[in-house]
Amino acid sequence: MPFLVVAFTLFVFNSTVQHTLLQIKWIGKVQMKRREFVKLGLLTAPLVALAQTPLKQSAARVVAAGADFAGESHTLGFSKMSFKTSSSETAGGIFVMEHSNLMKGGPYRHVHPAQDEWLYAMEGLFHVEIGDRKLVLQPGDSVLMPRKIPHVWAQVGETPGRLLIVFTPAGRMEDFFRDFGKTGKLPGDAAVVKAYGLERVGPPLTI
Repeated sequence: MPFLVVAFTLFVFNSTVQHTLLQIKWIGKVQMKRREFVKLGLLTAPLVALAQTPLKQSAARVVAAGADFAGESHTLGFSKMSFKTSSSETAGGIFVMEHSNLMKGGPYRHVHPAQDEWLYAMEGLFHVEIGDRKLVLQPGDSVLMPRKIPHVWAQVGETPGRLLIVFTPAGRMEDFFRDFGKTGKLPGDAAVVKAYGLERVGPPLTI
């Protein structure tokens, strides 16, 4: 009888061990499959995101140097403006414009509550003030002017300048430059300016 008890005990122990090993093996496979699934998800996520992004290949076009994407003409008196892309093409994401034949001077000090503004100097010499910082841009230099921080710039070179400007998000900046690009000057009424999503907070830079 003791022999049977010992044999039965060994059988139960062996069965328990085998069952436990099978469980460990199964869990290992599940974890491996889970890791492979997660890895596959990480690899395919960019492709899924890309597939969900509307690609408007038919809207792709080249805007020639010095040209406006719509063939329009805009001026604020001290420069010619060319719109390079419309805010409608980017669902309001960005608006890109170029100042060319930019004479000495620039806009009044202002602030954009909801837009970041980026300047890229192509030709000329520019003085820029962002908050209390005073900067100089030469051809090839660029600077980001964050939203909610007052800023101002002016072309101070002896020869005409060229300046590329990007607003993101676009807001109503395209409307602003299109509407007042027809008048040939910036609006002086603070209430009118504010209606386009920017605020006049001071005079232009003294050159």
